[in-house]
Amino acid sequence: MSLGEILRQRREEMDLTLDEVSNKVGFSKPYLSTIETGKVNNPPSDELLRKLEKVLKFQAGQLLVIAHRERMPADVRQIVESTESQNKKLWHVVKSMMKDQNQTQRLSQILEADKLEQESVVSAMPISAGKLVPIINKVAAGYPADFDDLDYPVGVADDYVRCPDLHDPQAFAVRVIGDSMEPKFREGDIVVFSPVAQIENGDDCFVRFSEPHETTFKRVFYEQNDIVRLQPRNEKYAPVMMEGKRINGVYKAVAKVERL
Repeated sequence: MSLGEILRQRREEMDLTLDEVSNKVGFSKPYLSTIETGKVNNPPSDELLRKLEKVLKFQAGQLLVIAHRERMPADVRQIVESTESQNKKLWHVVKSMMKDQNQTQRLSQILEADKLEQESVVSAMPISAGKLVPIINKVAAGYPADFDDLDYPVGVADDYVRCPDLHDPQAFAVRVIGDSMEPKFREGDIVVFSPVAQIENGDDCFVRFSEPHETTFKRVFYEQNDIVRLQPRNEKYAPVMMEGKRINGVYKAVAKVERL
């Protein structure tokens, strides 16, 4: 969500009118309205943001962080967020290399302390204008296809998509190819998947197979005797019955970016 959308949602949750907020912060109702609708010509000042944090009961500094990030030029913001993703990847790589417990105990303690510090910052700022999710490859909305996961789940991609209100650090996105998931998902759509999202029968999922290393995008149904039914949304395609032991990953679709 944008800063304006975040402000409007919180104001409505608190059952406050723009007039009431205007009276409390000392700024005009029309100006506050342009902020909420994203039509503001001059960004809100830090003074106004601090007042809005108090009136709308945000954590101190929360709106400032969101606003300052939005003010970054797009190319600078891309660099900053790409660096954040690379730092996460580096942390996991270093941790995976630590095989000798005696030699790496101190390093492990440092890394764990750093991770806890990062997590505390994230938990302190639960609302975000949107995180960048790596687009790691394409997924076939049809028959399973070969797939290079670019070091999934923690990787640096060639492209990213912004996904508001998603806080799963292992979330990833793929571009759809094929037509077996039409009409809900069309070729060229970008679909975001979350490894931590709970899966239920009928969910649209990214499915990975062990041997050969292939993937597909289907509705997932768990049948008896460890059989998984992969059901296309397009009625001209038949479902595929798959042994559960052949599947080594199922990830639920949580968002979609479509071309208009």
